[in-house]
Amino acid sequence: MDENTRYQVLRNDEEQYSLWPVDVEVPAGWQSVGKEGTEAECSAYVDEVWTDMRPRSLRERMENAGA
Repeated sequence: MDENTRYQVLRNDEEQYSLWPVDVEVPAGWQSVGKEGTEAECSAYVDEVWTDMRPRSLRERMENAGA
């Protein structure tokens, strides 16, 4: 990652996030969340929205086990 690259924030079906260069094709299994910017801007966004690092399937299993 370099300071001149523009990034987008991606999320997969497990609700995990990644930064990806805007000029590179989004890999299978990932979707853009609509946030683009510098590495710092995108990282700050991810820090704000990704508060539970567990994959979605694990969170659901744990919730169901406690129900």
